[in-house]
Amino acid sequence: MNGIMVLVVYAVIMIGATVIFTKRDKDSDSFYVGNRNMGTVSSAMSIAATWIWAPALFTSAEKAYLNGVSGLFWFLVPNVICLLIFIPFAKRIRKEMPNGITLSGYMHEKYRSDKVKQVYLLQLTTLTILSTAVQLLAGGKILSAATGLPLWVMTIALAVIAFSYSQISGIKASVLTDAIQMIFLLVACIIFVPWALDLNGGISSIQLSGISGEFGKLFSESGLEVFLGFGLPTAIGLFAGPFGDQCFWQRAFSIGEKKIGKAFLLGAILFAVVPFSMGLLGFIAAGIGFIPNDAGMVNFELIQALFPSWVIVPFMFMLISGLLSTVDSNLCAVSSLTTDLKAVSDLESKSKIKISKASMVLLLIAGVLIANIPGLTVTHMFLFYGTLRATTMLPTMLTLMKIKMTSMGVVAGVITSFAVGLPIFAYGTVLNSGPYKTLGSLATVLLGGIVDDSYKGGGAAWKECLVKSNQYRMRNG
Repeated sequence: MNGIMVLVVYAVIMIGATVIFTKRDKDSDSFYVGNRNMGTVSSAMSIAATWIWAPALFTSAEKAYLNGVSGLFWFLVPNVICLLIFIPFAKRIRKEMPNGITLSGYMHEKYRSDKVKQVYLLQLTTLTILSTAVQLLAGGKILSAATGLPLWVMTIALAVIAFSYSQISGIKASVLTDAIQMIFLLVACIIFVPWALDLNGGISSIQLSGISGEFGKLFSESGLEVFLGFGLPTAIGLFAGPFGDQCFWQRAFSIGEKKIGKAFLLGAILFAVVPFSMGLLGFIAAGIGFIPNDAGMVNFELIQALFPSWVIVPFMFMLISGLLSTVDSNLCAVSSLTTDLKAVSDLESKSKIKISKASMVLLLIAGVLIANIPGLTVTHMFLFYGTLRATTMLPTMLTLMKIKMTSMGVVAGVITSFAVGLPIFAYGTVLNSGPYKTLGSLATVLLGGIVDDSYKGGGAAWKECLVKSNQYRMRNG
């Protein structure tokens, strides 16, 4: 019954906070972008909580447990850096399109092309669906194990809870609940990690070389193996992360313009605390020789084994907070994407919001169905998702750097990246081949830019990019 209790308490807190501290928005601008004046601290917490999805909670612990310091390093560092890289681009899009809502809308504005908008809408929507599925899958597994109820029941329950508060006031509800969820996450990390250390002899229980004892050094043969098989494809996918995620573009349009840089910087710092803490639990599990039933859930199983039975309740609460913080952000993201549909653009605010809420329901249905596909794992979904995000990375970055491609080049570049890069990556994932996964990730990123540029005229865009980079370095010493 612990799992049921967690869900009930969680739902009451989130719905109650949303009802008390926000109001139902009848104005579309408020629903989608919070009147464009969201504060620094609340936005930073929302950014961090949104970025804390299933891999941050579970893959971080799994890689620390299996691959030691190399595994945790190549998960944590790229995650933080990508949020920092995103800052100048978030500032740029807000400056160039102060009344914008979506990345697809921005690209449509720049290229005056419905095809460009449609390609971006497809990519952004697909990513939102996959991201939601991953969260529901991870959360459903935990709750199913805790309650004995089927996975599909738990995924539906999580979906209903996320929708119940997200639909009340859109982005405002998402930012508010994200902030609350982030507080839960930070408090849990502060409590559980020191407690686990105390129960197992302190710092001496930490084993940085993984359960096998072979991954103690970052720059070693085994460290290189982790880098090629996991680190490099992960880094590529993560660097592309915010650029292919409407959740972050929506926040770029929602945060007070002068607060964007501070919000993302603080968000990156707050985010780092959680996967680092989960990684420490993985190190402790390795240090005491703990053997989990599922390495992907090693932190959850460790808490179950070490602590009194009641402790699993607040730990599950933390995990559900981390997972649903991304789900509610996805719900707001997909609702904002409906504003780019021709049938919606000319409607009144009230009608727009109704359609947006309908899109939330459709997103959750798709997420539940995917989460219940037999054999899916969080790690495989994470890597696939990261590669898919990379399809629009270079066209987006180049456009924001004022290096415009042709509209046909953008469309062809994204489609080529998808058609060539993803199959290679999928093949590498099935074979667990580092070189193929890396090749697939690189192909997905680079083909978007190379094909784009071919339509502009053989390297013209890259030459322009180089000139602009040199000019920037000269201006800034």
